Amino acid sequence: MNIQIFGSAKSFDTKKAQRWFQERGVKFQYIDLKEKPMSRGEFDSVKHAVGGYEAMLDPAAKDKKTLVLVQCLIEYQREDKLFENQQLLKTPIVRNGPKATIGCAPEVWEAWRQA
Repeated sequence: MNIQIFGSAKSFDTKKAQRWFQERGVKFQYIDLKEKPMSRGEFDSVKHAVGGYEAMLDPAAKDKKTLVLVQCLIEYQREDKLFENQQLLKTPIVRNGPKATIGCAPEVWEAWRQA
């Protein structure tokens, strides 16, 4: 397994994901999205794995002004604005090669571990 966890140091769910992998002895790379946003390739890979950028958008994001802006844009502009404003992403984003989950998904992570 090649696990990457994208998230925020203040996110409870991100800490929960880190703890889940630590408790099972699975090595992972943690990336704080505030310090280092996802590259376009990483973003597109996650988007493809989860079924579109809409699944990545956190409706409870703290930056309400930007969240409203993204939701009001023309369809083809939303994805680019979300990429530019990664503080609007649901966390944690956990990648295992081409596979990815958003939010806490221990049942999926366990399936990855068993494979």
